[in-house]
Amino acid sequence: MRVARTLKQATVMAFCLFAAAACSMLPDTDVLIDRHTGQAARFENARGPVSARSSAAILAALKRKSGDIDILEKQMVLEQAIVGSPLILGNKVTLLQDGAETYAAMFAAVRNARDHINLESYIIEDDEIGRQFADLLLAQQVRGVQVNLIYDSVGGFNTPKAFFERLTQGGIEVLEFNPINPFAAKVPWAINNRDHRKLLVVDGQTAFIGGINISSVYSSGSVVGRTMKVNENSAGWRDTDLQIEGPVVGEFQKLFMQTWEKQHGKPLAVRDYFPALKVQGKDIVRAIGSTPDDPYSLIYLTLISAIGNAEKQVFLTNAYFVPDPQLLASLIDAAGRGVDVKLILPSHSDSAVVFHAGRSHYASLLKGGVKIYERGDALLHSKTAVIDGVWSTVGSTNLDWRSFLSNDELNAVILGREFAQKMQSMFDKDLEASQAIDLESWERRPLQFRFKEWGARLLQRLL
Repeated sequence: MRVARTLKQATVMAFCLFAAAACSMLPDTDVLIDRHTGQAARFENARGPVSARSSAAILAALKRKSGDIDILEKQMVLEQAIVGSPLILGNKVTLLQDGAETYAAMFAAVRNARDHINLESYIIEDDEIGRQFADLLLAQQVRGVQVNLIYDSVGGFNTPKAFFERLTQGGIEVLEFNPINPFAAKVPWAINNRDHRKLLVVDGQTAFIGGINISSVYSSGSVVGRTMKVNENSAGWRDTDLQIEGPVVGEFQKLFMQTWEKQHGKPLAVRDYFPALKVQGKDIVRAIGSTPDDPYSLIYLTLISAIGNAEKQVFLTNAYFVPDPQLLASLIDAAGRGVDVKLILPSHSDSAVVFHAGRSHYASLLKGGVKIYERGDALLHSKTAVIDGVWSTVGSTNLDWRSFLSNDELNAVILGREFAQKMQSMFDKDLEASQAIDLESWERRPLQFRFKEWGARLLQRLL
């Protein structure tokens, strides 16, 4: 969900964009990727780093299950050098689709909390879902479960201060990320740096990440009859999240703590934030967090490198698509070497400028062999990728300049064919509900669309 949902909020966002975005630059991905020195892929488990011999055996097993696909080792080693966070074995990753399913799982985890709850969200609305979360969190705080909450100041612009004051009065530690009011800032005022992450960690053992904010707009989901005509205001929201259990949860907890410390939050109550974590499943997961404090977006470079290493398929689903030249080139280059590149994008959006800026790139992508589909029966908000049937990612990161340059973002990368098959099945269902865009018909689109695309493209560096 974009911040420009009301006139006031759009005004604030415009100020944020023009205040700082113009001086931001994306990295030269070729140079950074070329710095890779050929180290071996390494893994960690619940007890820490595994031996080189065990790592080689794990990689060999992954390759046997993945057939003749070579992306695994190349991409693992590149990510290892780029990101620094480990590939962790022994996790259970559950794919969650849309609000009803995701909120039900989150509520169940929160009700079962015994020690602490850490919640970080770009938007927390004062609506039915927001109040359900608030009531449940307050009840757990009364029971002795420590609740710590981070919300973004711009994302929470429309939420009354009384909503958060009620949480604070109930004992919950509430932290406003980069306040719009410079006099309320605890760190150097950075109005353009927004916390776009969606993260819930319960007892240090279960994590939820993805694209869903705390808002009732997700409650209807995307299960809409495909023969029905659905307008922009009545369609459900299509989003994707993950429930993760296992040793990698500690990495997501670290990222929450880093944000809390960076924003100079009050010292947290003493709790067991990093319990000993046991093996919960067979999924191999890497947690990737990006912030503008990094030399470059770790998630951006990871995705570019994964597309560059693709041999068979690149399937991306994303809500806000405003690609920079390097992302465009990586997609077209992949299609040019025979990779099946498919993009599922929205057919309507809550941000018209972003929507038309993205569409301004359709012609070059289609001419380059990239296949584009638009989801029509729901408001698409997912941010996912599955590449070569073995490399998957789900998170908060949009394919736009703002996510890559100005936002704190959070993604999980999951390796292996079994989870990728679930991602593929989800992608196929979204594809069935989408309309293919072909070059011939696109070249005949109305002049008014071309004008909107031209105007929006002038602003793409700010989106």
